[in-house]
Amino acid sequence: MDSFAVVAEGVRKRYGDTHALDGFDLTVPEGTVCGLLGPNGAGKTTAVRVLTTLLRADAGRAVVAGFDVTAEPAQVRYRIGLAGQRPAVDEILTGRENLEMWGRLYHLDAATARRRAGELLDRFGLADDAGKRVKHYSGGMRRRLDLAAAFVLAPRVLFLDEPTTGLDPRNRNEVWQAVRDLAAAGSTVLMTTQYLFEADQLAHQIAVIDSGRVIAGGSPDLLKSMIGGDQIDLVVRDAADLAEAARVLAAAAGAEPAADPDARRLTVPVRDRIGALTEVVRELRERGIAVEDVALRRPTLDEVFLSLTGESGRKAAA
Repeated sequence: MDSFAVVAEGVRKRYGDTHALDGFDLTVPEGTVCGLLGPNGAGKTTAVRVLTTLLRADAGRAVVAGFDVTAEPAQVRYRIGLAGQRPAVDEILTGRENLEMWGRLYHLDAATARRRAGELLDRFGLADDAGKRVKHYSGGMRRRLDLAAAFVLAPRVLFLDEPTTGLDPRNRNEVWQAVRDLAAAGSTVLMTTQYLFEADQLAHQIAVIDSGRVIAGGSPDLLKSMIGGDQIDLVVRDAADLAEAARVLAAAAGAEPAADPDARRLTVPVRDRIGALTEVVRELRERGIAVEDVALRRPTLDEVFLSLTGESGRKAAA
């Protein structure tokens, strides 16, 4: 277990007749980013609360940073950081004052808190704005400051709950880079997110949770390969050519394509990606079928998510 920062085995938690966690299993290697995905009500928040000692499980076992969350909660808390959906920073204080305050709350002496604040301001790219009041920070800067506060004690494991909710693309990219830097420095990050493209960008591994248990896990590429690997996407210029183009795709791929008549789009999974694409383009040209777009692509995490979680996933996506 030494190589894993987070281990959960058969964790169960029930609220009345509702099983929030029903045999939750998870292993997260040290120094990696793990994305915990699932529809609303799947158990993500409950899992994080159990792993961070904020909630006691009814059954099962969980170990974080080498310590049992039930038997040794104080040891776990000393080694983890937790950042919720909203930054827990004081807008009246400056960035430096915020971090020094958190250091004092963690029982660091004044000199150590000051030194640690300086280190974190440098690490998170906030040194130039350290003396500025947080109310003048951008959303991305506030989020980075919140992450820095969670790292005052240099935790081995950082839990992030929806780290970029409500941020614009520029601020989101700032937070993404901060998370990448943390993992590169050896920290472990477990994050929940409603943005599947975010998990695709950041996570070394993804765990899909539904009905209180992990139903699939692995790297983003592995999960995408589970629902068919590469696909050819084709958009014809004239809707009248859709049926003929579908026959071309079926012959090249050995499978019937899925059709979206309104978008004049056809999609079909392929094995010999380059060979199939070459054949399709040649046949379409010979038959005089004009296309607006033709491309090879892999399934998206959205498609993986909907495929794995079924109806609950569709409701969450909606």
